[in-house]
Amino acid sequence: MIAQFERFYIRMTKNQAIAMTHPGPCDDDVDYYVDHPPIKRQLDKIKPEVLLAELKEYGAWDADELSNHDENRRRIVWIAAGNICDELAR
Repeated sequence: MIAQFERFYIRMTKNQAIAMTHPGPCDDDVDYYVDHPPIKRQLDKIKPEVLLAELKEYGAWDADELSNHDENRRRIVWIAAGNICDELAR
């Protein structure tokens, strides 16, 4: 499945997306998949400034929060999983 953003896309399986969008804290699941080789390879291709620009448009984080690239990687994977699950629910 693919989560399409303005500047890039992230591909993951349906089961991966579901695993990161359950009720309650999803941090441990997101942390696992951020380092999962197929997803990590995709993230490694996204330049930090491109990822920053994408997340900045959400308006959910301030400049200080967005200065942490590792956290930005986690944020975008979590958003991608949510977008995929939203699409599955339609």
